[in-house]
Amino acid sequence: MGNDVQELIDMLYNMVTDAWGLPLGAEKCVIERDKVLDLLDEIKSQLPTELEEAKRLIASRAEYVNNAKREAESMRKVAEQRARQLVDQEEIVRAAKIRANEIVSAAEAKSNELRRVANEYADDALRRTEDAIAEALGEVRQSRTRFRSVSASAVPQREQPSPASETDIEL
Repeated sequence: MGNDVQELIDMLYNMVTDAWGLPLGAEKCVIERDKVLDLLDEIKSQLPTELEEAKRLIASRAEYVNNAKREAESMRKVAEQRARQLVDQEEIVRAAKIRANEIVSAAEAKSNELRRVANEYADDALRRTEDAIAEALGEVRQSRTRFRSVSASAVPQREQPSPASETDIEL
């Protein structure tokens, strides 16, 4: 017959529905026994096939659900591992930032100290240079004063001509 079980049951239902009712028998009818038995035999023969197909579909569905659960669990584990890596990486970055800030602070403190020491050294060097120049200037002034006094006493005074001798020249 080649019909599936649902079609065979539908045919049987239509056969009973279309059957002639019996007089004085409200719910009784007359149907052709051979046709009903053929339909029932066909249903019986196809039912194991239908049941096997249903079992196979249920098993396939169960396998699909199990695979989906395994895949979901695998994805969850991967996501958790990735989240842990990101947290670890974030911790590393945070620790690196803290360490970098410490290094920068230490470098700034060292730079400020070096700047202060360099300024003190430069100020001291300029002060010593100023003192040396002042001392040298004092020595130059003293030397100049001595030079003037020595040169003034060493130059002979020119003799003034006598008043008589001036007249001698006038003739």
